[in-house]
Amino acid sequence: MAVGLFRVCLVVVTAIINHPLLFPRENATVPENEEEIIRKMQAHQEKLQLEQLRLEEEVAQLAAEKEAVERVAEESQQQHEAHVAWDLWTTLCMILFLIIEVWRQDHQDGAWPECPGGDEDELPGLGGTPLRGLTLPNKTTLDHFYERCIRSATADAARTREFVEGFVDDLLEALRSLCNRDTDMEVEDFIGVDSMYENWQVDRPLLCRLFVPFTPPEPYRFYPELWYSRRSVPLDRQGYGQIKVARADGDALSCICGKTKLGEDMLCLLHGKPGGERPGREMEELLCTGESPYLDTMQVMKWFQTALTRAWHRIARKYEFDLAFSHLDTPGSLKIKFRSGKFMPFDLVPVIQCEDSDLYFVPHLPREPCGSTPASSTDWLLSFAVYERHFLRMTSKALPEGACHLSCLQIASFLLSKQARLTGPSGLHGYHLKTALLHLLLARRASDWKAAQLVARLHELLSFLEKSLLEKKLHHFFVGNRKVPEAMGLPEAVRRAEPLNLFRPFVLQRSLYRRTVDSFNEMLKNAPALISEYSLHVPSDHASLPPKAVVL
Repeated sequence: MAVGLFRVCLVVVTAIINHPLLFPRENATVPENEEEIIRKMQAHQEKLQLEQLRLEEEVAQLAAEKEAVERVAEESQQQHEAHVAWDLWTTLCMILFLIIEVWRQDHQDGAWPECPGGDEDELPGLGGTPLRGLTLPNKTTLDHFYERCIRSATADAARTREFVEGFVDDLLEALRSLCNRDTDMEVEDFIGVDSMYENWQVDRPLLCRLFVPFTPPEPYRFYPELWYSRRSVPLDRQGYGQIKVARADGDALSCICGKTKLGEDMLCLLHGKPGGERPGREMEELLCTGESPYLDTMQVMKWFQTALTRAWHRIARKYEFDLAFSHLDTPGSLKIKFRSGKFMPFDLVPVIQCEDSDLYFVPHLPREPCGSTPASSTDWLLSFAVYERHFLRMTSKALPEGACHLSCLQIASFLLSKQARLTGPSGLHGYHLKTALLHLLLARRASDWKAAQLVARLHELLSFLEKSLLEKKLHHFFVGNRKVPEAMGLPEAVRRAEPLNLFRPFVLQRSLYRRTVDSFNEMLKNAPALISEYSLHVPSDHASLPPKAVVL
């Protein structure tokens, strides 16, 4: 802008100095033609005006550019200051949230699940029904109720287990005799799990649940992939895993269905094709490489049900009863039907052992603890049933004689079962009751489980469930629980995994949560009257099963 002004001044001074009227030259002569002089002066003036306009435009343009630069610099400074303030505020918020979360975790670790206040510091109930208002019958009434309704109903549990185990031994042996040990799946001995083998079964009819492990023929192996071994997994897939089928030497997967005759009714676990329909060599290679290498639960169900059917046909003549499937969508859900019209259900669940541990993958459970179903047919639920049985046995040895822990679980399970018949099933299952008891067993001293403390411990168990429902949080007993004794032999990866919330479905399904809360409150309300009524009279639904079954 200064340069422009200097140029304007220089032009004006030059014009003044050269003006003939103001500074006439000594030897100059007046032109004879005055009009010509005036015309030249006018032309020169017009030229000066044009130059002045051009200079003014340049000055205005320079001023606008300077203002724009200053405005951009000011905006950049403001944005920088705002960004710095936002980063500072975000950092402070993150620090505050972290402090709150650490405090909450510390508070939970110190106060949950042990309930250190005992019977005087019970938690308030849900839905306006305080649990401390629950008045359970005295120990005498509870003992009378337990003897009449629970112990009498499960008196023949040992005999039922013995009968079912003998029959299953014969059935599995027949199944093995139909298989080629070199090319077919190898079925191992069964393992008894759940309430019938943990001595807290209360529902009638008595139900034995047996795991039947199976392995592939050599040189193939099952390679399990657990959810905590992956970088990211959806919340609803926690607790599940997949099983890859491959050769033990690491070669690419190839199918065995074309190398052996599986029979007209037998199915290949990977391809679902009957053994009699042998495809060509090229088609076989296409199926083996194109299909997923992960074991499919639906194919396992079909294979296992077909194998059991053939095994039963082989030994059916030895028995004076019929065998049928109770639920077609559940593998191994069987029912023995006697000629008298009575029946005896039991479950044979095909499972796969997870490496060398007591963890087992199951394709489906009639009562899945998480209340959800797999999203994919290659998802297998990881079961801790064998570890749970071992923990209860190990704990029982350290408890006083006649400890009340199983009695508490049986009474709570009885109340839950009766409530389900009144108002329908809810999101609360027997597995949740057992998980709550396991947490209390780990938190309480052994002396707190004396028989005389049955009422207090039952009240505490119900209080624990109420608190868990209130928070929508019930952690799996083994997953992520580093307080589990190392003597259990639990894999370290399971102990160090993130805790698994069994009540996570309540967070996503509000209707299920409200129905569960209402059912639980109704159960608490009906508990005293129900216990008193059953103490005086045992309904007909607790009649025992036939005492004997003829085996030829």
